[in-house]
Amino acid sequence: MQTKIPLIGIHHIAIICSNYAISKQFYTEILGFEIIREVYRKERDSYKLDLSFQGIYYLELFSFSETPARLSRPEACGLRHLAFEVSNLDETVHILGQKGLPCEEIRVDEFTEKRFTFTSDPDHLPIEFYER
Repeated sequence: MQTKIPLIGIHHIAIICSNYAISKQFYTEILGFEIIREVYRKERDSYKLDLSFQGIYYLELFSFSETPARLSRPEACGLRHLAFEVSNLDETVHILGQKGLPCEEIRVDEFTEKRFTFTSDPDHLPIEFYER
């Protein structure tokens, strides 16, 4: 008898945003996700945007008319942050700065000795960039 659920991977991450147009621009134009489909759900007055990166479905972006703000950063219960792997952290920080997104000071993971930093999406969800 199998005791573990036979997971084969992570399917997607869902994010609820406060300003759909701004978040759509952030995830597509700044981070480079591609739109798979965009649906307006009239009964909910809500958009749902399915996004992929390098052909793999990763994110769902939702809008709703009223959403509570995130309680604290980054230690609120729930999703702590999204982390993206990059090959050159210095270049990533430079590009983010050119796009008006300040990053925290670069740190080094004490266990892996890899460098990383954080910025935020338009709703202040922490976004981590972790150097390969």
